[in-house]
Amino acid sequence: MHTENIIQAGNTSNPKKALIMIHGRGGSARDIMSLAQYLPVSDYLLLGPEATNNTWYPNSFIAPVASNQPYLDSAIDLVGKAVEQAESLGITKENIYFLGFSQGACLTLEYLARNANKYGGAAAFTGGLIGDQVYTENYNGQFDGTPIFIGTSDPDFHVPVERVQESTTVLKEMGAEVVEKIYPNMGHTISQDEINEVNHLIFK
Repeated sequence: MHTENIIQAGNTSNPKKALIMIHGRGGSARDIMSLAQYLPVSDYLLLGPEATNNTWYPNSFIAPVASNQPYLDSAIDLVGKAVEQAESLGITKENIYFLGFSQGACLTLEYLARNANKYGGAAAFTGGLIGDQVYTENYNGQFDGTPIFIGTSDPDFHVPVERVQESTTVLKEMGAEVVEKIYPNMGHTISQDEINEVNHLIFK
């Protein structure tokens, strides 16, 4: 279970937009939040939920869901608390954005699919929907054109390309405008091209 720990940075005084940044396995909120310097988000409130022991759930994201509980449910709840923090400041869902890398990208997409709404947008760097299969019965709502970018390497040791493609299909069916980019042999990282893509598509 995760202790409620959400770091705030950026525009904490009078924000109109918020970016929730979700770190990967072994990372930290401050790690992922350092990406903000490469994004045009200087006027955003930055919110960085941090996983207890730096891991959102213990096993692979394509392991049976039960094997990642109760940590997965707790992680999804913590992302929800970050959304609530933004809303408590008067920031509407249409002005709430999400970004995640690796395990954090998987958590980002899973949270969004379970809580679909008209958000500002989302960037998922190397991730897909969580489970040994995609459990669409867990997903609710409509994205109403929310832009979502998903980038990944082919191959990627942790994230099968097929799950990325399946996730794109599900999110599109829920009304998201998804841009999926698969990079040959990119490795498990975030590329400059991905940064350029999200700056053009989402943080514009």
